[in-house]
Amino acid sequence: MREEQNAATPAGRFAPSPSADLHIGNLRTAVLAWLFARSTDRRFLMRVEDLDDRTHDNIAERQLADLAALGITWDGPATRQSGHPQRYDAVVDTLSERGLVYECYCTRRDIASAPRAPHAPEGAYPGTCRDLTDAQRETRREETGRPPALRLRTEGGGAAEFTVHDLLHGDYTGLVDDFVVRRGDGVPAYNLAVVVDDAASGVDQVVRGDDLLASSPRQAYLARLLGHPEPTYAHVPLVLNADGARLAKRDGAVTLAEIGVTRALGQIAESLGYTARTIEGMLAEFDPQRLPRAPWVYRPA
Repeated sequence: MREEQNAATPAGRFAPSPSADLHIGNLRTAVLAWLFARSTDRRFLMRVEDLDDRTHDNIAERQLADLAALGITWDGPATRQSGHPQRYDAVVDTLSERGLVYECYCTRRDIASAPRAPHAPEGAYPGTCRDLTDAQRETRREETGRPPALRLRTEGGGAAEFTVHDLLHGDYTGLVDDFVVRRGDGVPAYNLAVVVDDAASGVDQVVRGDDLLASSPRQAYLARLLGHPEPTYAHVPLVLNADGARLAKRDGAVTLAEIGVTRALGQIAESLGYTARTIEGMLAEFDPQRLPRAPWVYRPA
């Protein structure tokens, strides 16, 4: 398969989920991911993360068209996560054979209401199903009447810490709980899918919004567990609306169809402090150490 054949060549990537049209914040992150990759002579890959049932093929096509309209180029065809389910199944099977996964019957409400360690972050799994006996699992199956999720059995009783290095944030240490690797409906969980896909395609540079920084220790931990090198991370500031909240479609003219290519490129360049108004021109000015560290507050004109 071509993706695996090129895996030895370093690469960056952008990986949109086609649940809605890209807004100016998504487009800015895509431009930055492209700049990071091209400035370091990496391949740049496009991956459509379409495992969720809220994603749509027509939105994926619009997203790819918008990215191309900005001048973003990628090497080889865009790939889709839905195209290789066997890749994720094989990894989950391997983890299972190593005794590193267990069945979990908890709902979000169960997790939210369960007692947890004083310093555990919100949403961290408290280990409810970690040490159930076979008989207890059978009872839980009968009580819930639904297939279980599979969770990774991490070190430290589900409370390991792992440190990643980020080009913009420095060292970041986060708790690695027993996170889900396969949902109850059989769909691979995000934290597993991105690690497996990045390794399969040779992605060694991950540039994305800094709202995902907290998930990086989990993903780097899993990568190490699977024998993959930890990628270089760069989590870039988000784009916020005038109220300081994350930008969304309800904030007005935020999609490329509404803004226009020329204006969008100008806004992105200005937000980064560049004089160029094309991404090729921005590449000539690109210096990761001079990137803004604060969020960009977007105000549609």
